[in-house]
Parts: sequence; C-alpha cells; structure tokens
Amino acid sequence: VAIDAALKSLGLPRPHTRISAYRPMDGEIDPAIVLRRASALGCEIHYPVITSLRSRRMQFASDGDGTEAAAPVMRTGHWLDLVLVPLVGFDARGNRLGMGGGFYDRHFAFLRNRSAWRRPLLIGLAFEVQRVPRLSDAAHDVPLWGIVTERGIYGRAAAQARRPTPGRDR
Repeated sequence: VAIDAALKSLGLPRPHTRISAYRPMDGEIDPAIVLRRASALGCEIHYPVITSLRSRRMQFASDGDGTEAAAPVMRTGHWLDLVLVPLVGFDARGNRLGMGGGFYDRHFAFLRNRSAWRRPLLIGLAFEVQRVPRLSDAAHDVPLWGIVTERGIYGRAAAQARRPTPGRDR
C-alpha cells in the first residue's frame, strides 16, 4: 500500500499509458496493488519476456484480455511509458543491483544516450532494507529514474516528489 501511495504521489501511473511490471519471485515486492490501480486507470499492462537467454534479450508482452486465444503482442521498451523494475539492492542515487543477467541494462541502453529523458520512466520497487550506502556504477549500467520503497522515494524521482504540482491531488 505504501509503495502504491508513493507512486500515486508522483502521479504514476498516468491514465491510459503503457506500463510494464514483473511477476515477483524470490521475495521481490509484488506490484499487484499498483497494477490493479493501473488497470482501473485504463493502462495497458505488459510483462518482460526473455526472448534469447544466450544474447540476454527481452521484449514486453501484453497482458491481453485474460484469454489464451490470442497470442500476446511483443514490443520493445521504446514503446512503454513506465517500467516497474525488480531489484536486489539500490542506492539513493538510483543505481540498481539486479539478479545479474543484465537484461534491463541491455534492453534500455538507449536511455544512456538521451539528453532529455522522457520515457519510459524506469522505477525500481524495493524494500527499504535493500538500500545500501553506495553501489559502483559501470558504463553499461542504466540508472533508474527512481526507486520507491515502503519508506521513501529515491533517485531523480525524489526531487519531483518534493516539488508540489498545482492541481495535483496529493
């Protein structure tokens, strides 16, 4: 509930946008409450699908209409507005430690070359106990726009959370 409230304070997810989430494993935060609100807002929900383990590639599949009759539509991350990212550890600057496969860093490498980062926004979901003082960042790492925990908002998103937006319901 606290994670969803923090995302809501950032105005996320926005209505009728394309978002990606993950199915939790190994104690990761379950984004289900966020996804229920996103569905109510008319968002299209997608999930990462590994398309090549050997070359560490993934795409994003639509959640569809809940039936198995239609094959999911596969898309690249360029097409998404918001990506909820799982993680093992993070620091307050937005650096993320993942499971070690490098799938998100490879897929979203195009974001490192953007001077004006508009979309997709990459937001890590974590427990506060996963925060470490500092992670070293490598040239291939793609920093997250923000990390949301049950106790706070970190990274570039933290500045937006402190900045009141006129007319936005907090």
